[in-house]
Amino acid sequence: MELGLQGKVAFVVGSTSGLGLGIAEALSNEGASVAVAGRRGDLARTHAGRMPSAVGVELDLTDAASRTAAIDQVVSTLGPIDVLVLNSGGPPAGQASVLQSHQMKSTIEALLMAQIDLVQAVLPTMRAHGWGRILGIGSRGVNQPIPNLAQSNIARSALAAYLKTLAGEVAQDGVTVNMILPGRIASERAISLDAGQAKREGTTPDDVRERSQKSIPAGRYGTAEEFGSVAAFLSSARASYVTGAQIRVDGGLISSM
Repeated sequence: MELGLQGKVAFVVGSTSGLGLGIAEALSNEGASVAVAGRRGDLARTHAGRMPSAVGVELDLTDAASRTAAIDQVVSTLGPIDVLVLNSGGPPAGQASVLQSHQMKSTIEALLMAQIDLVQAVLPTMRAHGWGRILGIGSRGVNQPIPNLAQSNIARSALAAYLKTLAGEVAQDGVTVNMILPGRIASERAISLDAGQAKREGTTPDDVRERSQKSIPAGRYGTAEEFGSVAAFLSSARASYVTGAQIRVDGGLISSM
């Protein structure tokens, strides 16, 4: 299926590894010009160098000046941004019963406020052109809170509410706004979470992974490539009537419809 992404410019935040990189590669494979962005500027440039039309951008989500500079670099190098993918690393694990308000400040800044700033920077041009795709990368915790990930559950749910509200406001302008909710995808984040759980339980990461896979109807962790394929479709011309949606990519892990 031709997705209509040839010649489109995609800015993929947090794309030097994991899910973000999977999305950047999927968009590039569909013909989009891609900005690979993350704190590790050298790594972003290395990944971009493997793509036919891409630029590596150093981006610190928590720094307003860095966000502005990154967007300016993408626009000046590739052109106006047609596709914005909002992605960020997960905050530290922890329980809600011991969560202190000051611990949430940096999490809210990275997972919500910085994302809103990025949207506001690119949205006027999208609306003026009558075409745009905004895609947030959330978590299954938006639908069903994940134990011991209180900060992520809270902040990503707030981002989901913002994106859902935004979707209704810009739909008539040709701009779609959606969110993908990953389940257990094989990534650095999954490895880290499995290791943390193993330490708390006095077992091994392999044991944790085996139990986790048994809880997934598909019987395995997903891949960044599988996740990226769904993101590419939602970012495409083919998905023009899909907006305000939360799409789960979790192998059937969450049982509710």
